[in-house]
Amino acid sequence: MTTSTILTRTVPDRAAVYLYWTATVLVVAELAVGGLWDVTRIALVRDVTVALGYPTYFLVILGVWKLLGALALLVPRFPLVKEWAYAGAFFVYTGAIASHATTGRALHEIPILLVMALLTAASWALRPADRRTPEPLRGN
Repeated sequence: MTTSTILTRTVPDRAAVYLYWTATVLVVAELAVGGLWDVTRIALVRDVTVALGYPTYFLVILGVWKLLGALALLVPRFPLVKEWAYAGAFFVYTGAIASHATTGRALHEIPILLVMALLTAASWALRPADRRTPEPLRGN
């Protein structure tokens, strides 16, 4: 999508494009930074992970998935991979909310996790047609 195609759209269409990219950039930034922090197992993340009852090697697995998800959301094409990335990000955020809520640890992190889950859903809902999976083929 070029600048000229954005500017020739109606105001609601342009707003949707801007909202999509705002939500997407925030989600991708969090996935990339969070993934890097997870892979490197920085002390802050490691301490919360251990407090929630997870092993520290879990951080490397999540971190790699987050980095791949961030990449998938940014690159053009591959709509099915984008669907998986959105699902994975949503599972990460809602799973983290459940982990914090059930253990009672670091409850102050729940609001930002909720915001990230909502931004992920907004990015998915507002994505342009060329970033959506095609309709399934239907038999006659």
